[in-house]
Amino acid sequence: MRRKTVFDREYAVYKNDQIIAMGTAYECAEKLGVQPHYIYWMTTPTGKRRLASRKNQDKAQTAIVID
Repeated sequence: MRRKTVFDREYAVYKNDQIIAMGTAYECAEKLGVQPHYIYWMTTPTGKRRLASRKNQDKAQTAIVID
């Protein structure tokens, strides 16, 4: 059996409390027009810290891991 990578996990991408995309990093990235690594990056401590330091946090996208 293949080992589950960070890109195979289920993610939910939000913008201002509205779900924009749900699925694997590849599926969310395809819908948003970004790289799968960016979806993963939004769930890291660095990504969360940068979101917290933004002036307009309501306009920023964020992601969470569902699994």
